[in-house]
Amino acid sequence: MKITVTVNGTDHARVVEPRLLLIHFLRDDLGLTGSHWGCDTSNCGACVVWLDEAPVKSCTVLAVMADGRRVTTVEGLAAGGALDPVQEAFAECHGLQCGFCTPAMMMTARWLLDNNPDPTAAEVREAISGQVCRCTGYENIVRSVLRAAKQDSGAAGAVPWLRPGEGAAIGGVEGLPCFPGGLPHALGGPRGDHSPGEGTA
Repeated sequence: MKITVTVNGTDHARVVEPRLLLIHFLRDDLGLTGSHWGCDTSNCGACVVWLDEAPVKSCTVLAVMADGRRVTTVEGLAAGGALDPVQEAFAECHGLQCGFCTPAMMMTARWLLDNNPDPTAAEVREAISGQVCRCTGYENIVRSVLRAAKQDSGAAGAVPWLRPGEGAAIGGVEGLPCFPGGLPHALGGPRGDHSPGEGTA
């Protein structure tokens, strides 16, 4: 079947098998490997992309279902060479460990903030509840999303300031930045060899 899908703002026309999954179309046909293929059963959520601005698990969407529609992957988050605030926050707050779930987490986080610019920690947790971090790094993921919300709002030097009582909910201390001593060297702090955000997209 011939399909035309707009991916990250670019139209792609391909002839595909009717059974081809969207995740394989993105990774194998278009070479967009930022979206990850994990469980293939819709459980882990590592394959989340946007279909017409709504998050979907692309391992359960056929490529032909995206015909004539818009798909956004993690490669489409950065604009004009600048990282999205969500990408920056995940780097600054170390919202990743092995990084396998990170692209999908960031896609969900961006969607959440576009629809709820000032979420609570509980709302962040609910939004990402359909995705699995096998490293169990949820606290820093929540911190990252809250920080991105502040960056979106234009708060200078934004850190994930929490509402009263939310500090314990994400294992943090209210009023403290993600890393009081600066970024860890693995993410571009002292002794770092690469820029913040590298490896997060």
